[in-house]
Amino acid sequence: MNRTPDARETAVYTHGHHESVLRSHRWRTAANSAAYLIGELRPGMHVLDVGCGPGTITADLAELVAPGGRVTAVDAAPDVLAQASAYAAERGLSGAVDFAEADVHALEFPDDSFDVVHAHQVLQHVGDPVRALREMRRVCRPGGIVAVRDADYAAMTWYPRTPGLEEWQSLYRRVARANGGEPDAGRRLLSWAREAGFTQVEASATAWCYATAEEVAWWSSLWADRTTASSYASVATGGGHATPEGLADIAAAWHAWGAAPDAWFSVLNGELLCRL
Repeated sequence: MNRTPDARETAVYTHGHHESVLRSHRWRTAANSAAYLIGELRPGMHVLDVGCGPGTITADLAELVAPGGRVTAVDAAPDVLAQASAYAAERGLSGAVDFAEADVHALEFPDDSFDVVHAHQVLQHVGDPVRALREMRRVCRPGGIVAVRDADYAAMTWYPRTPGLEEWQSLYRRVARANGGEPDAGRRLLSWAREAGFTQVEASATAWCYATAEEVAWWSSLWADRTTASSYASVATGGGHATPEGLADIAAAWHAWGAAPDAWFSVLNGELLCRL
């Protein structure tokens, strides 16, 4: 399987799995987070979903490759895998999805195992995204597709502008990089894929946009909570990047922005279809 003893590359997952993080992950579906891939899926395909999180996209992928298809969903966190398994059972998909712990830098699958290898918001958090893409390529069959999508934090924009959210953006990017990740992954996906050896790559970009009162309240609340209560808060303060008081000020800025009647926020995502 072309693995070496030092295949595991480490980076701290900046977000962690606090409820405020999973609140946003559970919102994700194939329709709002993998639309660029949906048209490529066919009944009977075997899909590897890398970094599946709580499994909402996973379940949608399983339905899209039915009948006869199967999804193998992997994540590095056993607790969130248990949640994903329970969610698949609720959707009546237990027989169509397998779950396993995995490190994307050293996948425990033979070469040419899957028709599609999918990773959503994963490469921004790994220690070596090029190595991860090479592993995803290795386990994908000839004629298959490696599909990746990641946000770009520097490209996120919002209105009304507020210094508190400017500080949030700057702080998050510092913390993510100190943890070994790349928060502006969206713009780098094509470069990483080329370095990983892909030659047939279709690059695109789409955005999440939060503009209704309900969307804005949801987005601002989860980021306010994440700023003060999640693993991100711990690594931000523990690494000397922020103080608890500074994080509280940023959380207050999120609440204030979310109360603005004309609040609007957009998250740019880069995405690739890499054909083998």
